[in-house]
Amino acid sequence: MEIIFVVTALAFASVLVLLVLLAAAGISAVFGASFHAVFVNGLWALLLPPALVLLGYLFGRNSLDVNHPEIVSDRIPASFDGYRIVQISDMHLRSFRDRPEVLSGIVDRVNAENPDLIVFSGDLVTVHPDEITPFADILKGLKAKDGIVSVMGNHDYCPYNKWESEKERVAAIDSVRAKEKALGWILLDNAHVDIVRCSITGQSRDTVSVIGVGNISSMKQFETHGDLEKAMKGVKGTFRILVSHDPTHWRAEVLGKEDICLTLSGHTHNAQFRLFGLEPSRLVFKENSGLYTEETAYGKQQLYVNDGLGTTLFPARIGVKAEITVFTLHHAG
Repeated sequence: MEIIFVVTALAFASVLVLLVLLAAAGISAVFGASFHAVFVNGLWALLLPPALVLLGYLFGRNSLDVNHPEIVSDRIPASFDGYRIVQISDMHLRSFRDRPEVLSGIVDRVNAENPDLIVFSGDLVTVHPDEITPFADILKGLKAKDGIVSVMGNHDYCPYNKWESEKERVAAIDSVRAKEKALGWILLDNAHVDIVRCSITGQSRDTVSVIGVGNISSMKQFETHGDLEKAMKGVKGTFRILVSHDPTHWRAEVLGKEDICLTLSGHTHNAQFRLFGLEPSRLVFKENSGLYTEETAYGKQQLYVNDGLGTTLFPARIGVKAEITVFTLHHAG
């Protein structure tokens, strides 16, 4: 499948290059230049698409960005000032089968940030739960003071494999869940955890809530399994963080509709492609990469879309590095 996708993408890119060359040669001919000379001399540009893919395969997919957004809110308790949350997303473990040392390095880099909490925002696998087994020991190396919480992404429901029956697929989904829990992660499958600290005065207890849902998407091609109402039942935190794999969920069900301060998503990978500031993923996702902020009746609500760690279909990253995001919470008051 990856080979077919790459060949198709290269063919499409080559056609675009040829069309640009034809246009450039035609415009040059109008001003007296030789159409043939301009066109032939420009054919070297056909080498650019395969060269970019090769560079993205050899170097781009192994490069890593560590971003450090600061989240400031008067709803963050003072006892949580300086609290550090590391978000990772979209491992697609099959994409690390020929480079386990890269995944090991990512784990070391996450741990070096000394996180209070690690959040994984979905898509641990690409097609099959067996992808987890070879990397279990590496992933067990992730460490955070308050543990690791995770949610299921669209790929974690295993819809892209040819199963003999729906029963077999359900068993695969259950296997993903079981293997994820065996890593020591807290799978927030339409559930939440309340993280509690003693207040600065010592007279009360402060709470930040982390809410996790199964995949919820406003796009028909992606299945919805999550239940936000169920996940939020009994939530106690003054500052509420939602972990929801697909960023379209934010605008569809969260923004201005629920009392959630920060939503952490992934899913888009920013199409694993950015060139000269152009991001094709913006044509599909209104919120495709990075931090978004809007003022609503609930105050400031923010969404962060992580670019992910692995790859799908296209086994390269061009202008979009794998990402670790380190959030530091700050009390404003």
